[in-house]
Amino acid sequence: MGAGLTDLFAQPSGSTPKIVIAVEQKSDFCVLPLTIAERKGYFAAEGIDVTVREWPQPGAALQAVQTGAAQVLSGAYRHALEQPVKGQPLVAFVLQGRTPQLVLGVSQKSIPHFKGLRDLRGRRVGVTGMQSASHRVAKLLLGQAGLAVPNEVQYLGLSSPTEAVTAFHSGDIDAICFDEPVITLLEQSGALRVVADTRTVRGCAEVFGGPMPAGCLSAPADFVNDQEMVCQALAHAMVHALKWLQTAGPSDIIKTVPEPFFMGDRALYLAAFSRAREAWTPDGLMPPLGPETAARVWLGESPKRSGERLNLSRTYTNAFARRAKLRFKA
Repeated sequence: MGAGLTDLFAQPSGSTPKIVIAVEQKSDFCVLPLTIAERKGYFAAEGIDVTVREWPQPGAALQAVQTGAAQVLSGAYRHALEQPVKGQPLVAFVLQGRTPQLVLGVSQKSIPHFKGLRDLRGRRVGVTGMQSASHRVAKLLLGQAGLAVPNEVQYLGLSSPTEAVTAFHSGDIDAICFDEPVITLLEQSGALRVVADTRTVRGCAEVFGGPMPAGCLSAPADFVNDQEMVCQALAHAMVHALKWLQTAGPSDIIKTVPEPFFMGDRALYLAAFSRAREAWTPDGLMPPLGPETAARVWLGESPKRSGERLNLSRTYTNAFARRAKLRFKA
Protein backbone atom coordinates (compact mmCIF):
# COMPACT_ATOMS: atom_id res chain seq x y z
CA MET A 1 0.00 0.00 0.00
CA GLY A 2 1.32 3.45 -0.88
CA ALA A 3 2.37 5.83 1.85
CA GLY A 4 -0.48 7.86 3.20
CA LEU A 5 -3.32 5.47 2.34
CA THR A 6 -3.46 3.90 5.78
CA ASP A 7 -3.87 7.25 7.52
CA LEU A 8 -6.11 8.85 4.93
CA PHE A 9 -9.33 8.25 6.78
CA ALA A 10 -7.98 8.35 10.32
CA GLN A 11 -10.10 11.48 10.77
CA PRO A 12 -12.66 12.55 13.35
CA SER A 13 -16.03 10.89 12.95
CA GLY A 14 -18.29 12.87 10.63
CA SER A 15 -15.46 14.73 8.89
CA THR A 16 -15.41 14.98 5.11
CA PRO A 17 -13.04 12.52 3.38
CA LYS A 18 -10.35 14.30 1.40
CA ILE A 19 -9.27 12.71 -1.86
CA VAL A 20 -6.59 13.67 -4.36
CA ILE A 21 -7.18 12.45 -7.92
CA ALA A 22 -4.06 12.45 -10.08
CA VAL A 23 -4.30 13.19 -13.80
CA GLU A 24 -1.70 14.04 -16.43
CA GLN A 25 -3.70 16.71 -18.27
CA LYS A 26 -7.08 17.89 -17.02
CA SER A 27 -7.86 19.43 -20.39
CA ASP A 28 -7.63 16.11 -22.26
CA PHE A 29 -10.93 15.14 -23.85
CA CYS A 30 -10.66 11.60 -22.51
CA VAL A 31 -11.00 12.83 -18.91
CA LEU A 32 -13.68 15.47 -19.55
CA PRO A 33 -16.18 13.60 -17.28
CA LEU A 34 -13.79 14.22 -14.38
CA THR A 35 -13.84 17.95 -15.06
CA ILE A 36 -17.63 17.94 -15.32
CA ALA A 37 -18.00 16.15 -11.97
CA GLU A 38 -15.64 18.67 -10.38
CA ARG A 39 -17.15 21.79 -11.93
CA LYS A 40 -20.78 20.77 -11.37
CA GLY A 41 -20.13 20.06 -7.69
CA TYR A 42 -21.02 16.38 -7.94
CA PHE A 43 -18.16 15.26 -5.68
CA ALA A 44 -19.19 17.69 -2.95
CA ALA A 45 -22.79 16.55 -3.33
CA GLU A 46 -21.63 13.03 -2.47
CA GLY A 47 -19.94 14.21 0.72
CA ILE A 48 -16.31 14.02 -0.37
CA ASP A 49 -13.70 16.76 -0.72
CA VAL A 50 -11.90 16.07 -4.02
CA THR A 51 -8.84 17.83 -5.36
CA VAL A 52 -7.96 17.06 -8.97
CA ARG A 53 -4.23 17.61 -9.39
CA GLU A 54 -2.16 17.51 -12.56
CA TRP A 55 1.12 15.65 -12.88
CA PRO A 56 1.94 16.50 -16.53
CA GLN A 57 5.12 14.49 -16.97
CA PRO A 58 4.49 11.04 -18.53
CA GLY A 59 4.01 8.47 -15.81
CA ALA A 60 4.05 11.03 -13.00
CA ALA A 61 0.31 10.76 -12.22
CA LEU A 62 0.60 7.00 -11.85
CA GLN A 63 3.67 7.43 -9.65
CA ALA A 64 1.75 9.89 -7.47
CA VAL A 65 -0.79 7.18 -6.70
CA GLN A 66 1.91 4.58 -6.11
CA THR A 67 3.67 6.81 -3.57
CA GLY A 68 0.49 7.99 -1.82
CA ALA A 69 0.71 11.61 -3.03
CA ALA A 70 -2.72 10.88 -4.56
CA GLN A 71 -5.24 8.18 -3.78
CA VAL A 72 -6.98 7.81 -7.15
CA LEU A 73 -5.75 7.89 -10.75
CA SER A 74 -7.75 9.29 -13.64
CA GLY A 75 -6.01 7.66 -16.57
CA ALA A 76 -5.97 4.82 -19.05
CA TYR A 77 -7.33 1.40 -18.12
CA ARG A 78 -4.14 -0.14 -19.47
CA HIS A 79 -2.39 0.97 -16.25
CA ALA A 80 -4.60 -1.46 -14.35
CA LEU A 81 -3.46 -4.20 -16.73
CA GLU A 82 0.24 -3.39 -16.51
CA GLN A 83 0.66 -2.75 -12.78
CA PRO A 84 -0.15 -6.26 -11.45
CA VAL A 85 2.70 -7.58 -13.56
CA LYS A 86 4.92 -5.12 -11.65
CA GLY A 87 3.48 -6.20 -8.29
CA GLN A 88 1.46 -3.00 -7.78
CA PRO A 89 -2.17 -3.88 -8.60
CA LEU A 90 -4.66 -1.19 -9.53
CA VAL A 91 -8.41 -1.66 -9.81
CA ALA A 92 -10.51 0.37 -12.25
CA PHE A 93 -13.82 1.11 -10.56
CA VAL A 94 -15.62 3.52 -12.90
CA LEU A 95 -15.07 3.87 -16.65
CA GLN A 96 -15.03 7.29 -18.32
CA GLY A 97 -14.30 6.42 -21.95
CA ARG A 98 -15.28 3.46 -24.07
CA THR A 99 -12.92 4.50 -26.88
CA PRO A 100 -9.38 6.00 -26.79
CA GLN A 101 -10.44 8.95 -29.03
CA LEU A 102 -7.29 8.60 -31.14
CA VAL A 103 -7.27 9.16 -34.89
CA LEU A 104 -4.64 8.19 -37.45
CA GLY A 105 -4.58 10.42 -40.51
CA VAL A 106 -2.27 11.32 -43.38
CA SER A 107 -1.31 14.63 -44.92
CA GLN A 108 -3.18 15.44 -48.09
CA LYS A 109 -0.19 17.56 -49.10
CA SER A 110 2.60 15.06 -48.38
CA ILE A 111 0.76 11.98 -49.68
CA PRO A 112 -1.88 13.26 -52.14
CA HIS A 113 -2.36 9.85 -53.76
CA PHE A 114 -2.56 7.82 -50.56
CA LYS A 115 -3.86 4.28 -51.16
CA GLY A 116 -3.07 2.45 -47.94
CA LEU A 117 -0.93 2.43 -44.80
CA ARG A 118 1.97 0.83 -46.65
CA ASP A 119 2.40 4.22 -48.32
CA LEU A 120 3.83 5.37 -44.98
CA ARG A 121 6.98 3.29 -45.41
CA GLY A 122 9.92 5.65 -44.93
CA ARG A 123 7.62 8.44 -43.72
CA ARG A 124 7.38 10.41 -40.47
CA VAL A 125 4.42 9.96 -38.11
CA GLY A 126 3.66 12.39 -35.31
CA VAL A 127 2.43 11.03 -31.96
CA THR A 128 1.72 12.56 -28.55
CA GLY A 129 4.88 11.01 -27.13
CA MET A 130 7.09 7.98 -27.45
CA GLN A 131 5.47 4.89 -25.87
CA SER A 132 2.26 6.89 -25.40
CA ALA A 133 -1.13 5.43 -26.30
CA SER A 134 -1.05 7.23 -29.66
CA HIS A 135 2.42 5.82 -30.40
CA ARG A 136 1.22 2.31 -29.55
CA VAL A 137 -1.93 2.63 -31.65
CA ALA A 138 0.08 3.93 -34.62
CA LYS A 139 2.52 1.02 -34.33
CA LEU A 140 -0.39 -1.43 -34.05
CA LEU A 141 -2.06 -0.13 -37.21
CA LEU A 142 1.13 0.11 -39.23
CA GLY A 143 2.23 -3.30 -38.00
CA GLN A 144 -1.03 -4.76 -39.27
CA ALA A 145 -0.19 -3.20 -42.64
CA GLY A 146 3.19 -4.91 -42.69
CA LEU A 147 5.31 -2.03 -41.39
CA ALA A 148 6.48 -3.65 -38.18
CA VAL A 149 10.23 -3.60 -38.85
CA PRO A 150 12.05 -0.90 -36.82
CA ASN A 151 13.02 2.21 -38.80
CA GLU A 152 10.51 1.51 -41.61
CA VAL A 153 8.56 4.41 -40.10
CA GLN A 154 9.98 7.29 -38.07
CA TYR A 155 7.88 8.36 -35.08
CA LEU A 156 8.15 11.88 -33.70
CA GLY A 157 6.88 12.82 -30.24
CA LEU A 158 4.93 16.09 -30.26
CA SER A 159 4.33 17.31 -26.75
CA SER A 160 1.65 19.94 -27.39
CA PRO A 161 -1.33 20.50 -29.73
CA THR A 162 0.33 23.63 -31.13
CA GLU A 163 3.53 21.73 -31.92
CA ALA A 164 1.50 18.96 -33.59
CA VAL A 165 -0.46 21.33 -35.82
CA THR A 166 2.66 23.27 -36.79
CA ALA A 167 4.59 20.10 -37.62
CA PHE A 168 1.73 18.80 -39.75
CA HIS A 169 1.25 21.98 -41.77
CA SER A 170 4.99 22.55 -42.23
CA GLY A 171 5.53 19.06 -43.61
CA ASP A 172 7.77 17.94 -40.75
CA ILE A 173 5.46 14.91 -40.46
CA ASP A 174 3.57 13.04 -43.15
CA ALA A 175 0.95 11.47 -40.89
CA ILE A 176 -0.32 11.89 -37.36
CA CYS A 177 -1.90 9.79 -34.63
CA PHE A 178 -3.39 12.24 -32.15
CA ASP A 179 -6.43 13.15 -30.11
CA GLU A 180 -8.79 16.11 -29.98
CA PRO A 181 -9.00 18.97 -30.70
CA VAL A 182 -5.97 18.65 -33.00
CA ILE A 183 -7.69 16.16 -35.30
CA THR A 184 -10.82 18.29 -35.78
CA LEU A 185 -8.68 21.36 -36.50
CA LEU A 186 -6.72 19.50 -39.19
CA GLU A 187 -9.92 18.03 -40.63
CA GLN A 188 -11.56 21.44 -40.84
CA SER A 189 -8.54 22.85 -42.69
CA GLY A 190 -8.78 20.10 -45.29
CA ALA A 191 -5.19 19.07 -44.61
CA LEU A 192 -5.95 15.69 -43.03
CA ARG A 193 -7.29 12.48 -44.51
CA VAL A 194 -8.59 10.23 -41.73
CA VAL A 195 -7.47 6.62 -42.05
CA ALA A 196 -8.49 5.10 -38.69
CA ASP A 197 -10.86 6.70 -36.19
CA THR A 198 -11.41 5.50 -32.62
CA ARG A 199 -13.69 8.37 -31.62
CA THR A 200 -16.70 6.16 -32.39
CA VAL A 201 -17.61 2.76 -31.02
CA ARG A 202 -17.73 1.30 -34.53
CA GLY A 203 -14.39 2.78 -35.53
CA CYS A 204 -12.87 1.56 -32.28
CA ALA A 205 -14.04 -2.00 -32.98
CA GLU A 206 -12.61 -1.82 -36.51
CA VAL A 207 -9.20 -0.82 -35.17
CA PHE A 208 -8.98 -3.10 -32.14
CA GLY A 209 -11.32 -5.94 -33.02
CA GLY A 210 -13.57 -5.30 -30.04
CA PRO A 211 -14.50 -2.75 -27.35
CA MET A 212 -11.54 -0.82 -25.97
CA PRO A 213 -11.97 0.66 -22.46
CA ALA A 214 -9.99 3.86 -22.15
CA GLY A 215 -10.03 6.52 -19.41
CA CYS A 216 -11.20 5.43 -15.97
CA LEU A 217 -10.82 6.05 -12.27
CA SER A 218 -8.58 3.44 -10.67
CA ALA A 219 -6.91 3.03 -7.31
CA PRO A 220 -4.68 0.55 -5.50
CA ALA A 221 -6.54 -2.67 -4.72
CA ASP A 222 -6.17 -2.12 -0.96
CA PHE A 223 -7.80 1.30 -1.24
CA VAL A 224 -10.74 -0.02 -3.25
CA ASN A 225 -11.27 -2.85 -0.76
CA ASP A 226 -10.88 -0.73 2.38
CA GLN A 227 -12.64 2.46 1.28
CA GLU A 228 -15.77 1.17 -0.42
CA MET A 229 -17.94 4.10 0.67
CA VAL A 230 -15.49 6.58 -0.82
CA CYS A 231 -15.22 4.63 -4.07
CA GLN A 232 -19.00 4.52 -4.25
CA ALA A 233 -19.23 8.27 -3.74
CA LEU A 234 -16.66 8.81 -6.51
CA ALA A 235 -18.57 6.47 -8.81
CA HIS A 236 -21.85 8.27 -8.08
CA ALA A 237 -20.28 11.62 -8.99
CA MET A 238 -18.68 10.30 -12.17
CA VAL A 239 -21.79 8.51 -13.45
CA HIS A 240 -23.77 11.66 -12.70
CA ALA A 241 -21.28 13.57 -14.89
CA LEU A 242 -21.42 10.94 -17.63
CA LYS A 243 -25.20 11.18 -17.71
CA TRP A 244 -24.98 14.98 -17.92
CA LEU A 245 -22.64 14.71 -20.91
CA GLN A 246 -25.15 12.60 -22.84
CA THR A 247 -27.51 15.53 -23.27
CA ALA A 248 -25.24 18.57 -22.76
CA GLY A 249 -25.54 21.18 -25.49
CA PRO A 250 -23.03 23.79 -26.66
CA SER A 251 -24.18 26.40 -24.14
CA ASP A 252 -23.87 23.85 -21.32
CA ILE A 253 -20.30 23.05 -22.34
CA ILE A 254 -19.31 26.71 -22.60
CA LYS A 255 -20.73 27.46 -19.15
CA THR A 256 -19.10 24.45 -17.48
CA VAL A 257 -15.74 23.74 -19.11
CA PRO A 258 -12.90 26.03 -17.95
CA GLU A 259 -12.10 28.74 -20.49
CA PRO A 260 -8.40 27.73 -20.89
CA PHE A 261 -9.52 24.34 -22.20
CA PHE A 262 -10.89 26.08 -25.32
CA MET A 263 -7.38 27.31 -26.24
CA GLY A 264 -8.89 30.49 -27.64
CA ASP A 265 -11.28 28.73 -30.04
CA ARG A 266 -14.65 27.80 -28.56
CA ALA A 267 -16.07 26.80 -31.93
CA LEU A 268 -13.25 24.29 -32.50
CA TYR A 269 -13.70 22.81 -29.03
CA LEU A 270 -17.44 22.41 -29.55
CA ALA A 271 -16.89 20.80 -32.95
CA ALA A 272 -14.40 18.36 -31.43
CA PHE A 273 -16.81 17.66 -28.56
CA SER A 274 -19.57 16.84 -31.03
CA ARG A 275 -17.34 14.35 -32.83
CA ALA A 276 -16.17 12.74 -29.58
CA ARG A 277 -19.48 12.59 -27.70
CA GLU A 278 -19.97 8.88 -28.43
CA ALA A 279 -16.58 8.09 -26.90
CA TRP A 280 -17.76 8.59 -23.32
CA THR A 281 -19.57 5.70 -21.71
CA PRO A 282 -23.11 6.59 -20.56
CA ASP A 283 -23.02 4.60 -17.33
CA GLY A 284 -19.44 4.02 -16.13
CA LEU A 285 -19.57 0.27 -16.71
CA MET A 286 -16.73 -1.78 -18.13
CA PRO A 287 -18.07 -3.33 -21.38
CA PRO A 288 -18.14 -7.11 -21.84
CA LEU A 289 -14.97 -8.31 -23.58
CA GLY A 290 -13.37 -4.89 -23.02
CA PRO A 291 -10.65 -6.17 -20.67
CA GLU A 292 -9.83 -9.03 -23.06
CA THR A 293 -9.46 -6.63 -25.99
CA ALA A 294 -7.30 -4.27 -23.96
CA ALA A 295 -5.07 -7.11 -22.72
CA ARG A 296 -4.55 -8.38 -26.25
CA VAL A 297 -3.63 -4.93 -27.55
CA TRP A 298 -1.65 -3.42 -24.67
CA LEU A 299 0.03 -6.57 -23.35
CA GLY A 300 0.62 -8.00 -26.81
CA GLU A 301 -0.96 -11.34 -26.01
CA SER A 302 -3.96 -13.36 -27.05
CA PRO A 303 -6.98 -13.13 -24.71
CA LYS A 304 -6.40 -16.74 -23.59
CA ARG A 305 -2.76 -16.21 -22.73
CA SER A 306 -3.50 -12.87 -21.07
CA GLY A 307 -6.09 -14.55 -18.89
CA GLU A 308 -3.56 -17.16 -17.82
CA ARG A 309 -0.92 -14.58 -16.97
CA LEU A 310 -3.23 -12.02 -15.42
CA ASN A 311 -6.58 -12.47 -13.73
CA LEU A 312 -8.47 -9.81 -15.65
CA SER A 313 -11.39 -9.86 -13.21
CA ARG A 314 -9.07 -8.39 -10.59
CA THR A 315 -8.20 -5.36 -12.74
CA TYR A 316 -11.68 -3.81 -12.56
CA THR A 317 -15.01 -3.91 -10.79
CA ASN A 318 -18.45 -2.88 -12.01
CA ALA A 319 -19.99 -3.02 -8.54
CA PHE A 320 -19.79 0.73 -7.84
CA ALA A 321 -20.80 1.88 -11.34
CA ARG A 322 -23.71 -0.56 -11.37
CA ARG A 323 -25.16 0.98 -8.21
CA ALA A 324 -24.59 4.49 -9.58
CA LYS A 325 -26.27 3.54 -12.86
CA LEU A 326 -29.33 2.39 -10.94
CA ARG A 327 -29.44 5.53 -8.82
CA PHE A 328 -29.12 7.99 -11.73
CA LYS A 329 -30.99 5.86 -14.29
CA ALA A 330 -27.98 6.25 -16.58
